[in-house]
Amino acid sequence: MSVMRMLLARGALALAALCAAAALLAQGGRWNARLDVLTHFAPVYLAGAVLAALLALAGSRHGRRASFVLAAVAAVSAGALIAPEFLRTAGPAAQPGAPGEIKVIAFNVWRGNPDTARVVDWLDAQHADVIMLEEVSFRLRDMMRARGWVTAGDLSSIMIFTRQTYILMDRPPVPRTVQLTFVNATYASANGPMELVVTHSEWPVSPAHATQAAALRSVLRALPRRRMILAGDFNSTPWSFRRRRDDVALGLIRRDRALATWPARPIGGLRLPFPILPLDHLYAGPGWATTSVARGPALGSDHYPLIVTLAPVGP
Repeated sequence: MSVMRMLLARGALALAALCAAAALLAQGGRWNARLDVLTHFAPVYLAGAVLAALLALAGSRHGRRASFVLAAVAAVSAGALIAPEFLRTAGPAAQPGAPGEIKVIAFNVWRGNPDTARVVDWLDAQHADVIMLEEVSFRLRDMMRARGWVTAGDLSSIMIFTRQTYILMDRPPVPRTVQLTFVNATYASANGPMELVVTHSEWPVSPAHATQAAALRSVLRALPRRRMILAGDFNSTPWSFRRRRDDVALGLIRRDRALATWPARPIGGLRLPFPILPLDHLYAGPGWATTSVARGPALGSDHYPLIVTLAPVGP
């Protein structure tokens, strides 16, 4: 028993030290893009700090104080990364059933998804007004079309699906050197034209991630943003400093709040009981109020769908 308690104590100390070091280094993401990658796992550091403290209590007294101190450092530092997400504004709110309300689904369906038919059945059954998808196969596109959905970006890997065709597609130019994947189109609505934009970003460890973010900001500046809706797989969590900067620079309001959408599939054979990273986001202009934000079910993709209901505010 004493050997087991000693092992628990050593494990607690190692875990607390690892989480504290990672959480502290993540603070450097304010100035360094590589360190900013560490910010995405802030909830993991926080959970690790709690686990380390519990292990320290169960283990021997050897190193217990050091474990508690390091666990506290990890918890405070990770909490400082996460807290701004719960303190920021998520925009105006509206009651369910507000006039002009629309339902929007954003979903990375994953190009390797074996359940395409189930995805199409679920999407069609939601009676959404707008569906924005990433990693779309042509088979899924054709199945959606067969059910009466109209596409924008139908030759791309990302598409917009609606029941009506768009009235305009004014695609702002992007330098060829920038690998920005996006589709935009203007649609009629009862409250005037609305601009829809869907995008898919590279992982933050990719050099293209920063250039894509800058190019997307440029694209949005060239389009009307009051009734704009932007959605996609940003491969970026709300606790990263880059995502916080983009939340300001995009000129839109992010309507989801700490809603994890990844992973929905096993990682290395390990299936997590719940998603841990909010990688999919939906932004809307000041002309929209938020009625509800929810996560959809697991549908064969490594991402969960994001379901957001919006209602127009005054002209």
